[in-house]
Order: sequence, then structure tokens, then C-alpha cells
Amino acid sequence: MSSGFSKGKKGGVLAEFEAAEVSLLRSLVSMMLGLVSPGETSDDPLERALGIGDAAVPSDPVLARLFPSAYEDEGEAAEFRRYTEATLRDGKRADAQTVFDTATSGRAELTPEQAQAWLRALNDIRLTLGIKLDVTEEVHDEIALMSEDDPRYPAFVTYDWLTYLQDSLVRALW
Repeated sequence: MSSGFSKGKKGGVLAEFEAAEVSLLRSLVSMMLGLVSPGETSDDPLERALGIGDAAVPSDPVLARLFPSAYEDEGEAAEFRRYTEATLRDGKRADAQTVFDTATSGRAELTPEQAQAWLRALNDIRLTLGIKLDVTEEVHDEIALMSEDDPRYPAFVTYDWLTYLQDSLVRALW
């Protein structure tokens, strides 16, 4: 069985994974769920109820990449972040949860909505791993030259596999 995605019926997508791939995907998704857990909330009860959060740019480079500033001006960026980050986090958690819930070994059919959630979640996981590995445009050359004994090798191969999955999903949705 080859892993990846192909066109399904009625706009859906067929997903095919082996048990080891599902285990890896679910592990990566669990990491994402922890990473995008709710951020700092306001002490004000009304702001908490409305989902208005902290305006600070995340110090973690991964979170800064997943939740980039919308404006160059720090004040405008902080104000925008304050009103939008909680909703963005909710969306990323929902996408990751969809992957976690629908990742199965063998063959499964995803609805168009589930496939879109997979696409967004795979992108978030790749961004996260890419930041942690300091991936550049030369990633394929780097992997080709890397020894399998290099402790970074499994992570780079995983990044490459996620890139393949994302590409096969985009093609299945196209």
C-alpha cells in the first residue's frame, strides 16, 4: 500500500496509511495540540468571555511563525493579535483534532471539509518542524548528503514525508 491521498467520491479524498505512519501522524498532531493550546487570557472576565487574549508576540519562534504579526507597526500588530489569536488557536486545534480523529491505518474516505482540515494541519506541522530543524530551500540536497547515522536524519526524513503528503493531498483536492 502506498501512503498518501487520492481523489475520492463526491469531492472527498481517499487517505491510505500504514499503522506506523498513523502512529507518527498522531504523535505529531498531539504535539501540535499541545503547542496551540489556549494562550494567555485577560484577567478581565468580559475579555475572557469574548476570547480577547494577550497582545504579546510569542517568544517561541515556532509560535511566532504559526501566529505571525499582521502589521509591521507593533501597536497595530498587538491590537490585531489581541482580538484574533484565540480564534486562530481554536482553528488550528480543530484542524489538528480532525487529523487525530480521522487518521487510520488502511484506507479511509475524508469529506471535503476534513481534507481541508488535514491540509491546514499538515501545513502547521511542517512549519513547526521546519522551524525546529532550520529548514532551508536546499532541504532535499541536505537530506541527500546526510548520513543515516546523523541524529537529525529521522526528523528531516519526516519533514520530507510530510511534504509529500501535503503535495498528494493538494493534488487529490485539485
